[in-house]
Amino acid sequence: MTAESPGGRGLPRRRLLAFAALALPAACSTAPSAAPPPPASPTTVAPAASSSGSPVASASPSPSLKPSPSPSSAPKKAAPRRGGPVPAETGQAMLGSYLALSGMSLKESLALRRRQLGREQRIVHVFYPWDGYVPSSEPAVAASSTLMVSWHGAPYRRIVDGSSDRVIARVARKLAGMKRPILLRWGWEMNGDWFEWDGSHNGNDPAGYVKAWRRLHRIFREQGADNVAWVWSPNWNSSPDTSWNRFQRYYPGDDYVDWVGVSGYDFFSESPRTLFSAVVAAYGERKPIILSETAAVDHGRGSKAAWIKKLSSWVEDTPAVGAVVWFDTDTQDDSPHNFRPDTDSAALAAYRAMARRSRFAG
Repeated sequence: MTAESPGGRGLPRRRLLAFAALALPAACSTAPSAAPPPPASPTTVAPAASSSGSPVASASPSPSLKPSPSPSSAPKKAAPRRGGPVPAETGQAMLGSYLALSGMSLKESLALRRRQLGREQRIVHVFYPWDGYVPSSEPAVAASSTLMVSWHGAPYRRIVDGSSDRVIARVARKLAGMKRPILLRWGWEMNGDWFEWDGSHNGNDPAGYVKAWRRLHRIFREQGADNVAWVWSPNWNSSPDTSWNRFQRYYPGDDYVDWVGVSGYDFFSESPRTLFSAVVAAYGERKPIILSETAAVDHGRGSKAAWIKKLSSWVEDTPAVGAVVWFDTDTQDDSPHNFRPDTDSAALAAYRAMARRSRFAG
């Protein structure tokens, strides 16, 4: 998570936040910049179904001989589910959060939100380090909730050269062993300049990120982690804002992505449309969209409640959005912001109203 002023002058880089008993970093958005027009993104088109043969010619055809079905009558292959192992529900969005509340465990934080909202978190967001640590289970997370794992990245060369294959395979087996659907958000905000896995720290080479992603995807498949849905999640704007660093250049391809995510916060009073519409326009017709990190900043005069209402209305009007994950924390010790939705009664009322709308019943 990092922030910049509108003039592009960077604020001090954020330090790592505590996750459970581990010190794990989280991620956020950067300053506003003009969203680039989305160029065509790589995609794979499934080959057309072929017929099983052609009619048999005969001077006196037997009544038992039937011509083979034409391509139009051949059985059609079922289209893959949107969202893969975590399917997107038409017309509904899952609402969840990353929870790290001061002085409270994850279990206690989930209980507080359950009392306030009258419902479970549909998605519970956690962060795991790159080195292979993955717990055997997440007992605080209800069976009815989907676990979203933000797994840290690494320099591209450490992945594409095969030296990290054992770490990758170990994480794949651990996630598969959880026996629950998991949204895996690896190497997020790769179009920023604040992580060791972004393009700026890897020779300005988005193609290297794509190679790394595809290698991870292959190893997970080989390890049988078919409960994992892959979430590709850029930042809403790019830093640096240059042509080589456009988020579209990091896209691994439709065959390697189940959900498209995006991080965006209203640090400078940006609207939800400003933060998220470019990613929706680029991928929303092909992939379900998840607002994988978002929250409102308190700019005074009831601004947090007002922004939550804007977000709720924008999601209502944007059917491509299949999930919203709030960055619900007051422990970001290098940030002046409290991202909790219950910092005042008006904000909590707006958040509760959003959670109870049928659009968020996914």
